[in-house]
Amino acid sequence: MNAVSGVVALAGRILLALTFVLAGYDKIWTTAATVTYMASHGIPLSGILVYGVIVLELIGGLMLMAGLYARWVAGAFFLYTLALALVFHAYWTVSAAEVRVQHGFFFEHLSMMGGMLMVMALGAGPWSLDAWRYRDADV
Repeated sequence: MNAVSGVVALAGRILLALTFVLAGYDKIWTTAATVTYMASHGIPLSGILVYGVIVLELIGGLMLMAGLYARWVAGAFFLYTLALALVFHAYWTVSAAEVRVQHGFFFEHLSMMGGMLMVMALGAGPWSLDAWRYRDADV
């Protein structure tokens, strides 16, 4: 991977993770509303699970940006985003008036999942904490 590819990988990780970091930060201040929204979609133990969501989105997002355990974090985000798409944006189950919006959200989530698969397959790139951690390893 050349220098330009390293910068592009860094920019890609930051942009891919940004939506999660911002959402996790927002949930810190809107926890009650998030719990209500989760419960309205049938999520059990929403009052407890919301804290796992905040940790994943905020801490996991920052880890992805920094390229720390990037493949593992991307795998977690892949599964999380799949669950979000299926539970919160199942456009095939909503009224005709909502289909277009939920369809868009569903496919946005699939696109994010594609980005996570790229990180899982290719790693974080040379401008990452993963690369720094393994700089002396014979891997």
